[in-house]
Amino acid sequence: MTFRDQIKNEYPFESHWLKIDGHQYHYLDEGAGPVLLMVHGNPTWSFAWRRLVKQLSQKYRVIAVDHMGCGLSDKPQQYSYQLATHIENLKTLIQELDLQKITLFAHDWGGAIGMGAAVDLPDRFQQFVLMNTAAFRSQEIPLRIAVCRIPFLGAWGVRGLNLFSGAAVKMAVEKPERMSAEVKAGFLGPYDNWQHRVAVHQFVKDIPLKSSHPSYQTLQHVEEGLQQFTGHPMLLIWGEKDWCFTTSFLDEFERRFPAAETLRIPDAGHYVFEDAHEVMLPRIEAFLEQHV
Repeated sequence: MTFRDQIKNEYPFESHWLKIDGHQYHYLDEGAGPVLLMVHGNPTWSFAWRRLVKQLSQKYRVIAVDHMGCGLSDKPQQYSYQLATHIENLKTLIQELDLQKITLFAHDWGGAIGMGAAVDLPDRFQQFVLMNTAAFRSQEIPLRIAVCRIPFLGAWGVRGLNLFSGAAVKMAVEKPERMSAEVKAGFLGPYDNWQHRVAVHQFVKDIPLKSSHPSYQTLQHVEEGLQQFTGHPMLLIWGEKDWCFTTSFLDEFERRFPAAETLRIPDAGHYVFEDAHEVMLPRIEAFLEQHV
């Protein structure tokens, strides 16, 4: 039995693929209506959005991508797994599907990738729902992530022992009882061997802390482009017990977007969509009804 069979109740969606530079880029395309584009982080994939996809696709067209190397997308071993490439891939999908008036949903790395696409294609984006993420430079990096960046040791831990993805299903939630066997299979299934964890490790290495880092200028470009969206509707959703994207990141978003609405969830962690989906969804629906 494949892991897709294991998770068919949690993830009952039809798969779609777009070929980009010879590789298959996987995405979901559910429902009809105004476009909601959902962009995940590391080490997740479109599975993270499953509850939002199920509910919101009743009124909207919901598209949820898998970054190259993640989820059901191809996992080439020799590939430029850098922020700029992930942004370009997302832009390619947006342009191929001719998406307009997009509401961006982004979590974790999805913030930099999704806002990167918005900065380059601003006329296609209408509003934003951002959660436990960043789209600007920061020096904050938890020790447990920094260790995964150490040469050789990091690869051994992340790709060999699956410490990053494996730990996330425990350390990224505050309500472990919600991580059923099926849910764990969903989060871990795409990352079941050394080759399949290539992007998980590359994402960890791609955090640009210094100006010499190859993704530093890309993130700076994204950061500098954010100001054009200060007048756009924005909903910030934050699990306040996140040890990675702490509330200091939320503070920075609120400073940059003073008109944004904020939903702080005190008892939710990094995987806020697992810990607090029943809190998030009514607020998201109200936000969309007001602004779409």
